[in-house]
Amino acid sequence: MKITSFLFLLILIAFSCKPVRKVQTIKQAFSVKDTIQTVVIKETPKVDTQALINDMIDKVNRNKIDFNTFSAKIKVQYVGQETDQNATAYLKMRKDSIILIQLVGPLGIVGLQAKITKDSVILVNKIDKYVQRRSISYVTDVTDIPFDFTTLQDLIIGNPIFLSKNVVSYKSANNQLLVLMIGSFFKNLITLETSDYKPLHSKLDDVDAQRNRTCDVTYSNYDTKGEYHFATYRSISVSEKFKLDVYLDFKQYSFNDPLNFSFIIPKNYRRK
Repeated sequence: MKITSFLFLLILIAFSCKPVRKVQTIKQAFSVKDTIQTVVIKETPKVDTQALINDMIDKVNRNKIDFNTFSAKIKVQYVGQETDQNATAYLKMRKDSIILIQLVGPLGIVGLQAKITKDSVILVNKIDKYVQRRSISYVTDVTDIPFDFTTLQDLIIGNPIFLSKNVVSYKSANNQLLVLMIGSFFKNLITLETSDYKPLHSKLDDVDAQRNRTCDVTYSNYDTKGEYHFATYRSISVSEKFKLDVYLDFKQYSFNDPLNFSFIIPKNYRRK
């Protein structure tokens, strides 16, 4: 499998404050005295929209999945302009430290292994027998999406990405909270469940209209293990110059188990 395809699979595993548009400023109080009903309409104290926004963002951050280690077996379908591929990814991650991925194709053949740290990417091509060493910026160079290690980690674990305090508007309806925020790179329309602020959908649009870069991520089939609410199925659709769709089905996953993070590079592999 091509290295660029693998990196797309990896990073797509599936996102200053302006006032919100609508804030309630009037309330009705009903009182009954003797047989006469009096309706009193009065203004509430001025609402601090900045405080509301800060509280909402704080709740989203508090409800992110926190962990020490994470491992998963993921069935991946990758549909590009001229390709439709299926593979199994075995992933291990230590928070804020290291991500290991092994990509297995048909017949159980290991195609590629990757080690990602905060400052580097090492790719081992098991089929063509070579090794690539790059800085972490290589992920951004390949995808044209500004991923650092922390954002990539959040994407894998299922936390919302590209959040910003620059909230333009929000709306609460049907036990869902829709929040539109504008960051340095993306306008992010994110849908959250109001009960625990877990993400349901994220629509990312490039702030640079000339690029026309968009990404849709849907989180579904939530499973609960202890304190964790984890989206076991994700669909990701990305388009700019071309369109690709990635479907991720987490068949197995676990948090905070002891894991071995050894990564062996065969000595006879050539450097590229």
